[in-house]
Amino acid sequence: MRSTSHLLRETDFPHINRDHLNTLQVNLGYKCNQTCQHCHVNAGPNRTEAMNQENIDLVLAVLKKHHIECLDLTGGAPELNPLFKYLVSAARELGVRVIDRCNLTILSEPDQEGLAIFLAEHQVEVTASLPCYSEANVDKQRGKGVFERSIDGLQTLNALGYGQPDSGLVLNLVYNPQGPSLPPSQVELELDYKRELKKDFGITFNQLFTITNMPIQRFGSVLLSQGKFHDYMTLLKDAYRPENLETVMCRSLISVNWQGYLYDCDFNQMLDMPAMFADINKPHLNDLLNDVSWQQPIKIGQHCYGCTAGQGSSCGGALKESLDGFVDEIVITESVVHFAQVKAG
Repeated sequence: MRSTSHLLRETDFPHINRDHLNTLQVNLGYKCNQTCQHCHVNAGPNRTEAMNQENIDLVLAVLKKHHIECLDLTGGAPELNPLFKYLVSAARELGVRVIDRCNLTILSEPDQEGLAIFLAEHQVEVTASLPCYSEANVDKQRGKGVFERSIDGLQTLNALGYGQPDSGLVLNLVYNPQGPSLPPSQVELELDYKRELKKDFGITFNQLFTITNMPIQRFGSVLLSQGKFHDYMTLLKDAYRPENLETVMCRSLISVNWQGYLYDCDFNQMLDMPAMFADINKPHLNDLLNDVSWQQPIKIGQHCYGCTAGQGSSCGGALKESLDGFVDEIVITESVVHFAQVKAG
């Protein structure tokens, strides 16, 4: 696999600092039951990396010491870590809001019976990947049969109360573009998703999050092999909006890898760009048990333009709906980048 890391280090992206900390985003390992084209983690069935008991207990200690509001669990498929339920149960006992970034098909894996019920019983928020409401598009990006299994997973969650009014069980969906383009308007696309999924499958959910594909790991390698990497970076830079700097997720989040090391975001984690805390070269969860200042400079690279382009992008979806009633219509055709604004609606 071709790496883009060396192409992203030097940047003219503006310097920013962390403002506060309300989320600990923890990668529990790279093992996954899927192999998605857009994956910036390069996760898959043959990966063996997984957070151990010692580091999971450190996560819990950090949550407790600093009264952190939210634990955001990622992978791979985070549920494939054998200690997933232990961590979730303990975090919920602390009163921490827990998000499970679920690929939906994990719910129907042979060794995951009862997972959906466990999530509901512990009131875990489910943020589920569903890159389209079309079977052909989903299976093209994620593999044959994934769409059908994803729909089954959503229906299972709905039956438990997820996404239903007044249930308290939050179900959000995630959209990633099929290729090297920015997501469309999150507001408009959410309406399409809700209409089509309700009409065809009776599925309801709370929100749709649109997330920009990052030119890292598997997706970055695909861009290089197709000769589209530099065009995609031009697209991201041309669509840059400085107002998105105020709400980028790295200003209120710390990312933790499966070994317990700290990063400013999940993307920096994949590029091996550790966070900066005073004079600590590679900070670890252990360091968060000491008194440290959160207001540290954030390590930046060219990929940071992906979070600030157009309506912006974060693990919680768009940062802002497009300005002045406009939505960004951005595509790459051959080797030419086209950027235009069209009136929404």
